[in-house]
Amino acid sequence: MKYLLDTNTVSEPLRPRPAAGVIRRLHEHEGEIAISSPVWHELRFGCARLAPSRRREAIERYIEDVVLRSFPILDYDRQAADWHARERARLTAAGRTPPFVDGQIAAIAHANGLIVVTSNISDFRAFEGLSVESWM
Repeated sequence: MKYLLDTNTVSEPLRPRPAAGVIRRLHEHEGEIAISSPVWHELRFGCARLAPSRRREAIERYIEDVVLRSFPILDYDRQAADWHARERARLTAAGRTPPFVDGQIAAIAHANGLIVVTSNISDFRAFEGLSVESWM
């Protein structure tokens, strides 16, 4: 594995006009990509909040048939939690408390030596020792 996708990146193929660069890189790096359990939660939660519709059915199919079959799901384990706690304390002391889920995603990437792929680089920039890329 080389990359850990943020929710916005793994969701890009669902957009009406997905960014060609993201789609190309998803194919280029097939087999090198994982998602985190917090991203899995965000995908499932977002879908569960939708009213029954064709759109919801399409998203459910994408989550089950594409995401689940294509990407390993890495858990937020003790090593990730320890790093997250230290980084959260450091950033909070500096007045820059990060969103908890972004911290979990960053911690899973750091614990596994992966690069976070996101369109919101600023959400992850403050974490020390973390590599971040945008495929947009």
